[in-house]
Amino acid sequence: MRPHARRIVAPKAVQAAAVRSSRSNDDVPFALRVSAAWAWRLGVVLIVAAGLVWILRNFSLLIIPLMIAALLAGLLSPVTTWLRRNKVPGGLAVAVTIVTFLGVIVAALTLVGRQLALGFRDLWGETLSGVAQVQDWLASGPLQITNSQMDNLVQEATNALQSNSGNILSGALSVGTGAGHFAAGVLLTLFALVFFLLDGRRIWRFTAGLLPRRARPGGYGAGIHGWDSMVNYVRVQLLVAFIDAVGIGAGAAIIGVPLALPLSVLVFLGSFVPLVGAFVTGFVAVLLALVANGWVNALIMLGIVLLVQQLESHILQPLIMGRAVALHPLAVILAVTGGTLAAGIPGALFSVPLLAILNTVVRYIAARGWEHDPALARDQVFAALGGATPRTDEPEDDSKDDADEEKQP
Repeated sequence: MRPHARRIVAPKAVQAAAVRSSRSNDDVPFALRVSAAWAWRLGVVLIVAAGLVWILRNFSLLIIPLMIAALLAGLLSPVTTWLRRNKVPGGLAVAVTIVTFLGVIVAALTLVGRQLALGFRDLWGETLSGVAQVQDWLASGPLQITNSQMDNLVQEATNALQSNSGNILSGALSVGTGAGHFAAGVLLTLFALVFFLLDGRRIWRFTAGLLPRRARPGGYGAGIHGWDSMVNYVRVQLLVAFIDAVGIGAGAAIIGVPLALPLSVLVFLGSFVPLVGAFVTGFVAVLLALVANGWVNALIMLGIVLLVQQLESHILQPLIMGRAVALHPLAVILAVTGGTLAAGIPGALFSVPLLAILNTVVRYIAARGWEHDPALARDQVFAALGGATPRTDEPEDDSKDDADEEKQP
């Protein structure tokens, strides 16, 4: 005989509560319930974002050097990995990579500085004649400013400086403090860069090990793929900076502006500093054209600089950068704008890589990527926790682990 299925009857109190709950839900429109559910979740996201911005502002001396070191590690990690594959010890590989990188930067800045100094020395006579032309234009032009009026303006400016000497002194002291913070930040960046390149995998494995046991595989794998997105960002930024340098340098050479080659190097280096770098390098290019060839040539150079920078910010950055870091071009523009408004130059510099990392991490966790991640499967500790099956058809090979260094902080 088949046993009769037992019928589970809920208590009357439970049934009554369920009826009351359903009636209360019926009283609230469905659209309002969905809107409320979205509203509190978006509120939590905004609160967390505001907290991160507050931390970035108040602990910038600590956080910004670490983030710059992470970007540099993403740029230099392929070099370190290549040296390790060629049997160079880890510490020596890191030292060679960093020393070579610093040597290239110093050599480029020295080349630019010397060439610009020599060029301006050769153009000093033309500079004086240009100043004289400006004075003549002020006197004979629509402003009608005479030499005596110019002397009065200079005297008033001198008196203003003398009367505000206290404010100027305090400003100089603040600049000195800022210079000290800058030097400390540079040292911290180099120190962090050494350990990111040398022990990046161990640092991230230790960090992921602090998570709850069930969350460790997802956190570990998400960090690996987020790091990969940041490496792609750095490489694309190199390409964009190179295109900027070629565009402005070629334009300067075509219209006859002197020192086109060092100007290209200066534009390339300045492209990595948002807002300020573009302004300074563009100003130097226009000033060279003005001193060497006059107002018309300077205006043409200004048009070239503006054209290249607009193409870079509205076409190259959104399209190339967005495709490389899996972000829509509109998201890239909004990220740079929002980062600039929230945190100034650091916000503009780190907004796109942070958004790329966040996008990759969220997608990885939402897709439960750790369950079928080959990189995670090679790590026995995290694979055993996350359910990813370690591959047994391949022997253990340290070169694969070295290759993964390129994708791990």
